[in-house]
Amino acid sequence: MRFRRQLLGWFRKSGRDLPWRRTRDPYAVMVSEFMLQQTQVASVIPYYHRWLERFPTFKALALSSETDVLRAWQGLGYYARARNLHAAAKYVLENFGGRLPANPAKIAMLSGVGRYTAGAIASFAFDLPQPIVDANIARVLARLTNWRRPIDCTRGRDHLWDIATTLLPPKSGRAYNSALMDLGAMICLPRNPSCRECPVSSFCRAEKPERLPVKRKRSQVRRLTETHAFIRRRNLVLLEQSRTRWHGMWILPRSNRTVKGPPLFKSEFPFTYHRITLQVVRGSSPPSPNEYRKWFPLAAVDKLPIPNPHRRALARLLPASPGLISVP
Repeated sequence: MRFRRQLLGWFRKSGRDLPWRRTRDPYAVMVSEFMLQQTQVASVIPYYHRWLERFPTFKALALSSETDVLRAWQGLGYYARARNLHAAAKYVLENFGGRLPANPAKIAMLSGVGRYTAGAIASFAFDLPQPIVDANIARVLARLTNWRRPIDCTRGRDHLWDIATTLLPPKSGRAYNSALMDLGAMICLPRNPSCRECPVSSFCRAEKPERLPVKRKRSQVRRLTETHAFIRRRNLVLLEQSRTRWHGMWILPRSNRTVKGPPLFKSEFPFTYHRITLQVVRGSSPPSPNEYRKWFPLAAVDKLPIPNPHRRALARLLPASPGLISVP
């Protein structure tokens, strides 16, 4: 098909040189795919290198503690990805002897692996002809077909996957999917597509590509305020293990105290469809430690998995110990 020839010709000359494209190790490819979910390439690269140094194989990751895993992931956000990757490594070790099979159906059995991720791992690690649709590819396919209905609904998603499957070559899935992905990342851009530089512009049906793809109206951002307490006793600080948003990570203890006057620390951060204000107040009386609330020596805090908003608060509130709390 001429479309594929022109796309692959452009990719061989202009495709991105990404670290996970220099390996065929299924584990390394899987790590990159988990990290790239909802995170930009530039942000992922340093974490990817550090992760593989710390956990070089499925076995190394599977045998590590959740605390070590979450600490290594700290700063990437969406920590369910780290827990899913950890669970997937355990499954591969226990069921496949630490070697991921070149079977998309078996890959799809792993925690946190949906249709896209299973296809991407099968394609990039094993060169299997598997269709994939990520944000970049969805934009390319919507414009190629001039699809003017929302792509984030069942009909739209089905259309994109059908087109991706139709265009897929019978072999060389790795190069083709990488090329399609790079076309979206480098040429078929969201706001200002470089149509004159597009190697497959003659196949594009979009009349006004800058208006595509169409998406449903987003939910309005909700604003929330969360109050936590800073409680220190000499060289100890009280922390609480989260059971909700940052499950398994350590945060400043939640507080129901009414804030009178300015808090000790205040910051804002986004979280999905929320804009959250974190305010930290001084704890009046230390609550009793329990299964989820513990005293930690200050020297041990930096080794704990702590979400960045709370890590920044601790860095500000423990000024007497410079370098004690590092923030990614």
